[in-house]
Amino acid sequence: MGRRDEHAVSRRQALRLAGTGLGLAVLGAGAWGCTPEEDTSASGGGTTPGGDKGGDANKGGDTFTTPPPGTAPKPLWQQKTTNENLAGIHALAVIGDSVVVSGDPLVGRDVVSGKEKWSRPGVTIPGARLITGGGTLYLASAEYDGDVVGLDAATGKETWRSRLGKEYEQPRPIAADDRHVYVLAGILEEDLSSPTNVIAAIDTTSGKIAWREKRDTGTEEFGITATVVGGRLAYTDFRKNVTVRDTTTGRQLWTKKIGRSNYYRFAVHEDLLIVPDGQRLRAFALAAGTERWSLANEKFTWFNDPQVLDGVLYASDSAYGMWAVNPGTGKQIWHNKDLVGKAAEAWQFAKVGGTLYGATEHDKNGGVHAFDAATGKLRWTYNDNTGENQKWYVVPAGKRLAAMHAKRLYALPAV
Repeated sequence: MGRRDEHAVSRRQALRLAGTGLGLAVLGAGAWGCTPEEDTSASGGGTTPGGDKGGDANKGGDTFTTPPPGTAPKPLWQQKTTNENLAGIHALAVIGDSVVVSGDPLVGRDVVSGKEKWSRPGVTIPGARLITGGGTLYLASAEYDGDVVGLDAATGKETWRSRLGKEYEQPRPIAADDRHVYVLAGILEEDLSSPTNVIAAIDTTSGKIAWREKRDTGTEEFGITATVVGGRLAYTDFRKNVTVRDTTTGRQLWTKKIGRSNYYRFAVHEDLLIVPDGQRLRAFALAAGTERWSLANEKFTWFNDPQVLDGVLYASDSAYGMWAVNPGTGKQIWHNKDLVGKAAEAWQFAKVGGTLYGATEHDKNGGVHAFDAATGKLRWTYNDNTGENQKWYVVPAGKRLAAMHAKRLYALPAV
């Protein structure tokens, strides 16, 4: 790659770190301050601490079950993490039999035992999103050199590397599929500023740029949430835009303004893109952007980020309600209004069998909620009782649920 000007790299790194901090402050992704690293096994619902600190609490492997309604589970295992609470919905990932947390060092753990499989210090930038495609974990290089690296999640070894070009500032992966890694990058000016940026696709076989499209001047590089579905790259941003591009050519198919920023997540179902827009959930056709359906909430009550799991759309709202909706038609399946004082608003969901799990943000009644997926009834809430004012994360991991809070990673029984 040749030798770089160390002074210039240092300046770029300082500028990018500052920019990342500003963007993440807008994102509201948690406090920068570190918290004590004490072990904690406390379980919500009045249960006693449990779980092995270094391995599966059940030596028989998968011979565990979730507790009855009203009783929170004990962790099967728990571990400390280097989580910085800066990567939004992409801070926790389960890839095969490995669970990975964004941080430095980047660590892969066995989902069954919690034991460390690999550790990679200095491999990516602070707050890097864990973007996966085709079984590979894609990350922005920690060298601030324009590289994107691909890791094997089972071993942590680098298996792929590509470069967008020296004229671009720190490409950051936002989505991936079997063919492409989709990145956002600033266009560098002589003063190292980047007032304009591009969205580009890098071929996962050759490592070459498949296409690149310049975005509008002044368009923010932060607050981007993206997904790939059916040959379409869909994304939202803090400027309240919803945009869809063709994944083969990069051509913009359509873009629309919505009335409220989409902070973390939108949902996709077959040929539909579903976004929360204040008091409504709105579904747009992926191909043309025409609105297919809209579901209104009660006055002054807004929807939070939706997810489609097993063909059902789930979302919480600002009145502590929980919704299940037919994603094809927008028709309500159930609406649980009985959660005030019992549950916090869930911002991320996972579903295992007949149980819907919801991870909450900052609330004394929060943690990991377990709902009956058929009725929306709250079964139990797990909380580690640490008092950490940071959001929870949940990702399904076979018969387990990977849950993270602050700098702690847990495995909870999910069957």
